[in-house]
Amino acid sequence: MEIPANRAPAGADPSRPLDAVFVNAPLRDYSLRPRTNDFTLPVLGMAYIATYAAAKGFNVGVLDAEALGLGISQTIGLINEASPRWAGFNLLAPTYQISAQIAAGLDGGIQVMAGGHQAKAMPVEVLNDARFARLQALVLGEGETRVAELLQDRGNRCGLPGVMWLDPVTRTPETGSSAAGSRHLAPDIDGLPFVDRRFLADDPYQAPDGRTEANMVGARGCPYDCSFCGAAVSANPDITIRTRNPAGIIAEMDQLYATYGVSAFRFVDDLFLGYERFIRQCMAAFSAHRIGSRYAWDATGRINILHRASDDLLDLLAASGLREVALGIESGSDRLLAYMGKRITPDMTRTVLRRLTERGISVKGYFILGFPTETRQELDATVRHARELWDIADSQPGRFRASVFEFRPYPGTPEWHRLTTAGRYDLRQLLDYTAVDLTGDGLDEAMRGRDEFNFSVNLQFGEATVTEIRQRLVELSREQYQRSRTA
Repeated sequence: MEIPANRAPAGADPSRPLDAVFVNAPLRDYSLRPRTNDFTLPVLGMAYIATYAAAKGFNVGVLDAEALGLGISQTIGLINEASPRWAGFNLLAPTYQISAQIAAGLDGGIQVMAGGHQAKAMPVEVLNDARFARLQALVLGEGETRVAELLQDRGNRCGLPGVMWLDPVTRTPETGSSAAGSRHLAPDIDGLPFVDRRFLADDPYQAPDGRTEANMVGARGCPYDCSFCGAAVSANPDITIRTRNPAGIIAEMDQLYATYGVSAFRFVDDLFLGYERFIRQCMAAFSAHRIGSRYAWDATGRINILHRASDDLLDLLAASGLREVALGIESGSDRLLAYMGKRITPDMTRTVLRRLTERGISVKGYFILGFPTETRQELDATVRHARELWDIADSQPGRFRASVFEFRPYPGTPEWHRLTTAGRYDLRQLLDYTAVDLTGDGLDEAMRGRDEFNFSVNLQFGEATVTEIRQRLVELSREQYQRSRTA
């Protein structure tokens, strides 16, 4: 089978034997229903691993089957045709079953390694999955340095912390030594090379406003414990919180501008606007380098941090080029927000939105519908909250847009432990993620852009039924679509 040029592993050198293909599995089998979404976030974590491995001399590539809209058999065929020594998988709850099917279909000479949230949350279950029979290394946590060691010599796994495998004789899990822990488990992020964008399918990309945009990270780790989040601190006790040197962030921005003409950036890590001392350090450097007059940028943020930020700090953010902040608003219910561990209230959100938008900084708000214990009254409060935030922003220079999701449980999170401890749900039910088509086979334009996020375990977790939750989700999404069209 000839590999189409645009579907070969990105970044690989076709003139040399291939050491590894890192595979981002599709959320569903796109041979059964074509992908309708036009854009997906780039696999930055996988690209960091590939970039580091390439810097160590290995010939590696990334196959982003989600971004390319590939089916399962297509993905298997492309990997087998590339014939790497290793295939590496990023195991996530919604794509785990598809990843396992792909791994099972690989040629016998290809060794398998895997990492990701699902690997960390359920390592023994992964190791004992017959579809991962050729799994030689399960890498728990940040993988750059340990993946490079494994590519050098599989036998190195015995001396690598947080690497697991099944003993070939006893069929019991084994784990590498922890002697070199910090160097491998929490790499120096200022010492890592900048992400090589040739490993990414859609980044940099042309934004609707004509700018060339790219995604970046400014920090790793999160000190918060939101009950639904895979990055919750209680689920990641091994993760050391690290922020990048602002000089390195600016150098990467300038490199991307010089190489690709990138003039807009999206910081996708949890902490970029979630840690005041880091914000002030970054903004001081941004001001000194006139970032606000050269680039625009978006970032994730924390409502509680921005709520207590001074006016001068918010003014500095606006002057430094901040275009939009993505905030986890989640609910309009005080009780439910406390239950989630969010450390915020709806009043705080209203205040933060007003203070940001009056400075011309837009806000993207994330909401979760159907959360465990949510009442219909609380569901209604969340819908009202989204609408009142639209109303507040309507009179301001900045705008507000809402992004709404159906709750789904992720292994390893505090909410997962609550659900499994309560015993109301069978483990297989909680892991049965399926794609939900809310686009009408691509005909509903309002839902196309979020198609990749519409997956579910089809269980009722609160008072409202799954059907009711999806009705409210579609209602808000269509309303947002109409607002965006007329903005």
